[in-house]
Amino acid sequence: MQALAQRRVLLGVTGSIAAYKSPILVRRLIEAGADVQVVMTDAAKRFVTAMTLATVSGRPVRDDLWDESAELSMGHIELARWADLVLVAPASADTLARLAAGRADDLLSTLCLATRAEIAVAPAMNQVMWAHPATRANMAALSARGVVCIGPETGELAERETGAGRMAEPEAIRDALAARYADHGVLAGRRVVVTAGPTREALDPVRYLTNRSSGRMGYALAAACVAAGAKVTLVSGPTTLEAPAGVKRVAIESAGEMFDAVMTAMPGADVFIGAAAVADYRPAEAAADKIKKSDGEASLRLARTKDIIAEVAGAYPDVFTLGFAAETTNLEAAARDKRKRKGLSMIAANRVGPDKAFGRDDNELLVIWDDGEKPLARAAKADLARDLVALIGERLT
Repeated sequence: MQALAQRRVLLGVTGSIAAYKSPILVRRLIEAGADVQVVMTDAAKRFVTAMTLATVSGRPVRDDLWDESAELSMGHIELARWADLVLVAPASADTLARLAAGRADDLLSTLCLATRAEIAVAPAMNQVMWAHPATRANMAALSARGVVCIGPETGELAERETGAGRMAEPEAIRDALAARYADHGVLAGRRVVVTAGPTREALDPVRYLTNRSSGRMGYALAAACVAAGAKVTLVSGPTTLEAPAGVKRVAIESAGEMFDAVMTAMPGADVFIGAAAVADYRPAEAAADKIKKSDGEASLRLARTKDIIAEVAGAYPDVFTLGFAAETTNLEAAARDKRKRKGLSMIAANRVGPDKAFGRDDNELLVIWDDGEKPLARAAKADLARDLVALIGERLT
């Protein structure tokens, strides 16, 4: 299901008894890694409650084109642009007719008219309605415009009849979408190794040296690579984050363990992304027992750790390598120097310090490669990750 990971799915629920399956569909999409926003029609609310769908999706349900709090910022356009996919399930006969006619008099129909995202429908209706020439013409018109039709299935209908018109089961809808997008990403068929999070270098059994990295950028990049079709191994230092759907996570603690895990994962890889904040130094000797406090000053002798990304770039010259430069001053110059010294394909530079980068959900980056550069304005790390993956995809083709 990795093809759905991190895809933003706008799920339109319309007036059909099959709407009772919508909460299950939301769960199946989220389990596959999708981010789901539900939009309901007025008729849908006669079959399933907004509270149920909000609870399972983790987002407030949208249902009103004239919601003043949302529309002050043109909320329907914002939603239309947010979506990677608009899925209407169940799609009633009336909804198919409205979409075919280009109506825009409620929130869902307006979103469908305003979005550039692909639209998929899962029809659900009585068998006679599905077979009616008007419905067939409406579906043909939508298909000609590129709308994807999933189902309907033949089986028992709500009115205790049997025939074509039953909405495809949630698992079947999920699987159809996953199969459709499996080969469409810019990294389809590629193998990617990503590092994320901090490392911990033991002083004794109790204490360690570490840094402020939360791992959010690396995890967002792993998820974005999966969404782009890649098979991803994520080598992660200690974090509180859940592994993205479709990612193989290898948990490590120290820089030495990360080096070993990366080198084990690298054979056959096409891309290496070094987003971890790896300790540059470790205690030269870790005490076997807890170091006791004593009067006077104490000193600590440090030893260099291996430069993981430079080692990867040197050992695998044909692999595309993306590194990060976290700087407090001279950002661009330091990033350019680091990229050349370590032989990296691309580097993403960001400023760090109080309330910058570490521990935040957003960031801004300056991305530099051999013959170009691109600044990425402040945005959520998930959005920056998608932009970075797109840039990698461009360089790989």
